[in-house]
Amino acid sequence: MNAISFNDLNGKVCVITGGAGVLGSAMVKALASVGMKIAIADINKEVADSVAAEIAKEFNATVIGVESNVLDKASLEKAKAEINEKLGEINILINGAGGNSPQATTKVEQITEENIDKLEDTFYGLEMEGFDKVFALNFKGTLLPTMVFTKDMLKNRKGVVLNISSMNSYKPLTKIPAYSAAKASINNFTEWLAVHLAKVGIRVNAIAPGFFITSQNRFLVTDEKTGNFSPRGQKIVNNTPMGKFGEPEDLQGATLFLVSDISNFITGIVIPVDGGYSAFGGV
Repeated sequence: MNAISFNDLNGKVCVITGGAGVLGSAMVKALASVGMKIAIADINKEVADSVAAEIAKEFNATVIGVESNVLDKASLEKAKAEINEKLGEINILINGAGGNSPQATTKVEQITEENIDKLEDTFYGLEMEGFDKVFALNFKGTLLPTMVFTKDMLKNRKGVVLNISSMNSYKPLTKIPAYSAAKASINNFTEWLAVHLAKVGIRVNAIAPGFFITSQNRFLVTDEKTGNFSPRGQKIVNNTPMGKFGEPEDLQGATLFLVSDISNFITGIVIPVDGGYSAFGGV
């Protein structure tokens, strides 16, 4: 038996959408640490270039920034051509682009007798524009990159897709119906695509992070004035058995495991990385 390692990842080419974000950049660092060649695909090329340069220097790795819009197939195809030219054929795709928005968030958790006269603060006040934007970013923003960036894998009969789900996919949090519904669709799509591609050597899995503080959810879980947890943020900590939010680095082990040949017989699963949140019933 050979020693267990991530040596099979050395020299592999990985595209990660949303790789310039808080969680995405931690995943890029994990990939860089094992010698992978990484393209950070982001709608903001300046930010992608900056993060790529920083990580490339830190790990003496090949990391580039590539401009792409995950909701625009032509943009993704242009990005793929650039990645192929600069790094080679794509072996691994991480669909990290996503996020929530205040426009798709209700102001109250539940409708009660006290707020029933202010329906604009509830489900009934949601603007479809905001809802559509969040749902599209999280679901279509995974679907379209997968259509484009897995073509090399299809040709080579080998590759890995890693989607980013959320704890909201299992038990939706109050206030964020668009994000929760979209992440539930990611779980379903992960299973569907895993079956669809299983006989041509492409594995498809997902990670479901628990609660991490990111630029997209900071407004919900912290108090801007004091920097302390908001009541909602404190409620999350109270319902996480480990009693804390996750650190971005906590996603690195699961990421490397699922993209490596170590998990060669694993496809169609979603792994929670959540401090025990999914195991806790609240009592």
